[in-house]
Amino acid sequence: MVLSDVQKLLDCEVFSGDEFLDRAVISAGAADLMSDVLAFTRSDALLLTGLVTVQTIQTAHIAELSAIIFVRGKKPDKTVISFAQEKRIPLMSTPYSMYEACGILYRAGIPPTMKSLRTIEGA
Repeated sequence: MVLSDVQKLLDCEVFSGDEFLDRAVISAGAADLMSDVLAFTRSDALLLTGLVTVQTIQTAHIAELSAIIFVRGKKPDKTVISFAQEKRIPLMSTPYSMYEACGILYRAGIPPTMKSLRTIEGA
């Protein structure tokens, strides 16, 4: 699956990175705590978040994520869009809640990128 497929599945509006919509989506994760993103995601993952800030873009860049989808119809401002363009990170927004968006992606076959505590602790 590629980002353009995700865009259709989640009815996303694209704010930056149209030229990268052919990127493969190998996994996805959802978080509003950027420390969790840094601790538990793998590179090339798709991030779903409600946090629409420059710090989100910086975190995605450091973690080498493939794209960001803002949930609940949240829209980035010009500063966030400009920074995402500079870092070559596609930005999209879906009207779905984080829970619904994750469910749609999981049902479509995209595995989670973040390890659960059960996996981490070996439970």
